Amino acid sequence: MTSNHEKINDISPEKKRELLAKLLQEKVSQLQTFPMSFGQQRLWFIDQLQPGNFANHISAALRLTGFLNQAALLQTLNEIVRHHEVLRTTFATMEEKPVQVIIPTLSLNLPTINLEELSEFEQEAEVKKLVIQEIQQPFNLSQAPLLRATLLRLKETEHILVFTMHHIISDGWSMGVLTQEVAVLYEAFSKGQPSLLSELPIQYVDFAAWQRQRLQGELLQSQISYWKNQLEGAPKLLELPTDYPRPAVSSFQGASYPFELSDDLYVALNKLSQQHGSTLFMTLLAAFQILLWRYTGSEDIVVGSPIANRDRTELEELIGFFANTIALRTNLADNPTFEELLARVRTNLLGAYAHQDLPFEQLVEELQPQRNLSYTPVFQVMFVLQNTPMPAFELPGLTINPLVIDNGSAKFDLTLEITETPQKIFANLEFNTDLFKESTIKRMAVHFQTLLKEIIAKPKLPLSELSLLTEVEQHQLLVEWNDTQADYAQDKCIHQLFAEQVERSPDAVAVVFENQQLTYRQLNERANQLA
Repeated sequence: MTSNHEKINDISPEKKRELLAKLLQEKVSQLQTFPMSFGQQRLWFIDQLQPGNFANHISAALRLTGFLNQAALLQTLNEIVRHHEVLRTTFATMEEKPVQVIIPTLSLNLPTINLEELSEFEQEAEVKKLVIQEIQQPFNLSQAPLLRATLLRLKETEHILVFTMHHIISDGWSMGVLTQEVAVLYEAFSKGQPSLLSELPIQYVDFAAWQRQRLQGELLQSQISYWKNQLEGAPKLLELPTDYPRPAVSSFQGASYPFELSDDLYVALNKLSQQHGSTLFMTLLAAFQILLWRYTGSEDIVVGSPIANRDRTELEELIGFFANTIALRTNLADNPTFEELLARVRTNLLGAYAHQDLPFEQLVEELQPQRNLSYTPVFQVMFVLQNTPMPAFELPGLTINPLVIDNGSAKFDLTLEITETPQKIFANLEFNTDLFKESTIKRMAVHFQTLLKEIIAKPKLPLSELSLLTEVEQHQLLVEWNDTQADYAQDKCIHQLFAEQVERSPDAVAVVFENQQLTYRQLNERANQLA
């Protein structure tokens, strides 16, 4: 008698794959399936095009000093997985439609890598390497969990805990929810107490269904109309001057350059914002858009910015992908003063907030931009202000310090992320390394800080009169580089040589007088008016 096992062995490899796919599909159909949210659907499609893209990973690394109860930590993580359905969710296709599938029960592992035998110097190097490897390790969206936790043991009283989640089940706010629940549960389980978490009144799939049901009819059309009108005729690409040619397909390889704004600058920026009835976000956004205008020469600047999108209290305690992105377009034409520009930015931002319900992915579908794998649609530069205080993360018997790790990715050409604390402002420029050198980004950070000081000192001056240059750069420009002794073509007139220079570097500074400066293009335009 022939067994089923023998029959399967007789099947060709192609038939085996077909049978396995059919069995998996039948298994999925027996589980709970739900529609994806609009944001999840976009990330799912991106993963189909570029599987394993670690730019969509959200991660945190924490140094734990003290005696760690690993059993309590593992119990904690599994209780959180039980508590949030989204952490037991996978993604599949049913009847040619992408769906999310909830698995009833799932156990999370906590692999531990022992580094105790290494020297302290070797440990730090190995920690950096392993953390980056962990952060960049791809997820398979059809396999749960899409949350990983790994422990690096340096000695009995020192560990590194690394969390990584895929963005399709998480966002920045969710990481705060996760760490808060870890703190509550770890303390309880360390004392042998039961879980202290109350059952959630709703789960992420409820939000996804509500979002799709709500965004219909008149509300949907009014949101679409606003954004179509707002972005009509916007430039497809913000052409920042790059160090390298833009590749045909973006690799999303990136790096970060952190810097800190001075205490005096922080105080002055807040004061300026209050004086003009704006927020710190509006002031910094306006300044960043001036910087982009000065770098590109484009007066039409579109910048993306994320919003939490948790405007209902029952959503605040959920882990999941709620965040939305809005496109903020500002016109810098007519050489306004900073005060005038700030008023424009404020008006645009309030309008965007009033129409923030339209998921960015739906906006892209409506706009139907020509897809290009070398850059993102609608905008290529992001601005982020983090001013929501993270809950204090404390575990009994442990001192916790976050590790600053560059995950080696960049979702956009350039992202300026500013973190506001009660005492200071920290900034970080994340950049695509296919396009920029670190030295270029470092110079941009210095120019941004110089520009902020100029804005504070001269908010009533036209934008063209605000300087980006440091004193050192001004000295180079006016003294070192102003040595005009040079050989030149004897068969050309001065105006011809000047025209060639305009062609070579139209946006470079040509002349400076007191607080005013003109680029070669501007000087040429004025000269032509006199001719």
